[in-house]
Amino acid sequence: MQYPFWELTTFGGGFFIALIAVIHVFLAHFAVGGGLFLPLFEGMARKRGSAPLLAYVRSHTKFFLLVTMVLGGMTGVGIWFTISVLAPQATSTLIHTFVFGWAAEWVCFLAEIVALLIYHYRFEQMSPRNHLIVGWLYFIFAWLSLFLINGIIGFMLTPGQWLETGSFWDGFFNPSFWPSLFFRTFAAATIAGLFGFVTAHRVQDAEARETIYRTCAWWTTIPLLLALACGWWYTSVIPPEALHRLALRASRITRFYSLVPLFAAAVFVLGAVMLVRLPRNLRISVSVALLLLGFGFLGSFEFLREAARKPYLIHGYMYSNQIRPMDMQQYTEAGMLGSSKWVSGKELTEDDMERLGGELFQLQCASCHSVGGPMNDILPLTEKYPVTGMDAKLSGMGTISPMMPLFAGTGQERMALARYIVNTLHGGRPGNIAFAGKDLPLEIPPFDKNKDQYVLLAWNNLGMHCISDSYSEWVLLPPANDIYAQLVKRGDKPQVITKGVTLTYSVEPGFENPAALCSFWDHAQSLFGARPQENVGLCGNGLTGKLKPHEELNCFEAALIPVKPYPASGGFNPYPVFTVRAEDAETGELLAETKTVAPTSTEMGCKNCHGGPWLVDNLAGISQATGRDVLKSHDRLSNTELVASAQSGNPRLCQSCHPDPVLGAEGNPELLNLPAAIHGFHANFLTDRGSEACAFCHPNRPDGPTKCLRGLHAQADIGCVRCHGYLEDHALSLLKHEDGKGKQGAKRLMAHLKARTVESADQVMPRLPWMNEPDCRTCHTDPGTRPDKKTANAFNTWTHDGHALYRNSLDANGNMMCIACHNSPHANYPALNKYGANRDNIAPLQYQGNTRSVGADNNCGVCHLKEVTGNAHHVKTAQN
Repeated sequence: MQYPFWELTTFGGGFFIALIAVIHVFLAHFAVGGGLFLPLFEGMARKRGSAPLLAYVRSHTKFFLLVTMVLGGMTGVGIWFTISVLAPQATSTLIHTFVFGWAAEWVCFLAEIVALLIYHYRFEQMSPRNHLIVGWLYFIFAWLSLFLINGIIGFMLTPGQWLETGSFWDGFFNPSFWPSLFFRTFAAATIAGLFGFVTAHRVQDAEARETIYRTCAWWTTIPLLLALACGWWYTSVIPPEALHRLALRASRITRFYSLVPLFAAAVFVLGAVMLVRLPRNLRISVSVALLLLGFGFLGSFEFLREAARKPYLIHGYMYSNQIRPMDMQQYTEAGMLGSSKWVSGKELTEDDMERLGGELFQLQCASCHSVGGPMNDILPLTEKYPVTGMDAKLSGMGTISPMMPLFAGTGQERMALARYIVNTLHGGRPGNIAFAGKDLPLEIPPFDKNKDQYVLLAWNNLGMHCISDSYSEWVLLPPANDIYAQLVKRGDKPQVITKGVTLTYSVEPGFENPAALCSFWDHAQSLFGARPQENVGLCGNGLTGKLKPHEELNCFEAALIPVKPYPASGGFNPYPVFTVRAEDAETGELLAETKTVAPTSTEMGCKNCHGGPWLVDNLAGISQATGRDVLKSHDRLSNTELVASAQSGNPRLCQSCHPDPVLGAEGNPELLNLPAAIHGFHANFLTDRGSEACAFCHPNRPDGPTKCLRGLHAQADIGCVRCHGYLEDHALSLLKHEDGKGKQGAKRLMAHLKARTVESADQVMPRLPWMNEPDCRTCHTDPGTRPDKKTANAFNTWTHDGHALYRNSLDANGNMMCIACHNSPHANYPALNKYGANRDNIAPLQYQGNTRSVGADNNCGVCHLKEVTGNAHHVKTAQN
């Protein structure tokens, strides 16, 4: 930034420009339309020989001069003053580009002044013929002023070929020049008719007054229809991306879309009514109403035109904060502060973060946003954000919501601005509290390797089931945990037993009655079209019950158990323990018993950006305030009516619209599938981050109460990005799959995402969520060796379908499931749990006395009673 900035607060955000410009534009159109109105009306009066009509013209001329030359001239100068101090870079560009045009316009304006002064002060002294000539000269010069200004104003929205050529003529005769010129000419005539009504009531002669009203009615209605037709023409030449931005922002400016035709219709109807002879006092009231409606009509049009121009002052060339897109790379590398002349500090330190954040606010935000003021007040727009959410909002600014420019500067400068907005303007917002951890009691079931004939292994198939417990607002995933188990009969050749046995499960005390602690069952009918009994899940399973045989996976399964992370004693525990028992189906004899956690967390980080408190113990859960803001954002960005639906008692399941393979939800096939939509959207706000970007939403922040990535990979400091890719890569893989199916929303979300693990987005392999996941064999190529934990990377190699997923894979012989011995994804043995170090390691501790994978470290004797050589279980995996 090469110009000093005017530090604005309450009356920032373009308030002065808008206040002065709206009035000036209205009066400027009156100056053009009135310039035609006066000589035509004078000619009519002289032709009829009507002294009252001629007196009206003389009186109206004085009114016209005072309004257009005095008030109009003052507001015109006011515009120049305000834009020169609020937008000096843009003003400089306009002057240097159109210096000849401005000079010509000033000459025309000077000629207008001279002609109008002669027309008014020599009204009776000049001959009628010469007086009319002066009147027509005024109109010609006034219209030429419109002609010249129209080219410059239109250039700012539709610069056309000027962006490539820099030519005066390409910029002046831009794509919107002619439709805009005709629209404004006809609008000017309409406004002249409206002002004609205002002064008509002063005419004492009843018949002359009636003639004036009728004439002004035709002046109002006929040009208005022509202006609307030209407005349609004007819309057709607006850049498609500008129309797209208006469509995306429609929920904010819908009232202006409706106000333009509403004001036009009202002006037309009331203007036509003035053709009818009405009482004088009533006509005065209608005249004032018509003038206000005309102001509303032109003002609404100008608002839409300005909205179409955002985020630019000059479309495609200069953002609304006067930063040019071509300079963005410089600001990203060198910093906004380091590249600006008129700032008090070039380098950020901890002590100066918020103070310099205030200067960054003036450089990047104050041109559009006020602080506590009447226009674009920044305070209500940012009230909900803590610092992390504000930083994310700034990071994604100008991507999904293209009405704003991209943030210009370094990541540290972005954080300084976020801290200024949250801590200085809002007085701070509480962040997430750190969770110290608990050591809950855990009893490991007994096992006697010399006597016991069976080994029972149980696990959860996902490693963490995330629940969005905002049931009164919306639901992403219901309470629905899955428990799997395999029963192995020990021997020289162990056997997986699937027949003649009964497997049951039961939750630990305190978790038996989730219905008393959540409202899922109150909304299940609305959300899922089902009405299960309290404490019974969508698959018919409760907190105790039987596991059913799963023939394809050679195991037992209890699906969609509605366990919640809220014990009856209060608090939050995302790792409730289930006891699984295997009994002889005929005799009821207990064959084996084990335990497993059913990881279930509501620590979903929606509040980090959508505001509101945590629902439970300031640790987890989506409060109604947070859930409602998610709906508000969805309504604003997608023109939905989800808030109204929730308020009427009908919350929505996200998959009722968005397809999702995990639930088998077909949704609307034209919409992005849910994981692609969610990750694709939020990746735009969380760019250039590592695994911490995942923890903003998933329950995995290092100081949080869940830490879902807690297995062997976590202990080796292998984070999310080494398997799933950076968030940008992860989102691109999902979006490319949807783009391949022709879904239009994918390209919009991908537009600002850049691949990071690979060189370009073209190299990112598309995938279907939940079916195409990272393949263990990408890194674990040899069962006898470990991958290099510093270089190994599984991103971009996906399993070919759901059968090949780690959680669904069987060993070389098709008997044992891999997950049975290695444990759940994200919690593979040994896992470290915040609610007791070994809460996830029950099976290996039970059967071999350590926390390694079952059978590791030559512990094959857990199942094999005969010595085993080789790696039989992994042979098939290694070869494939």
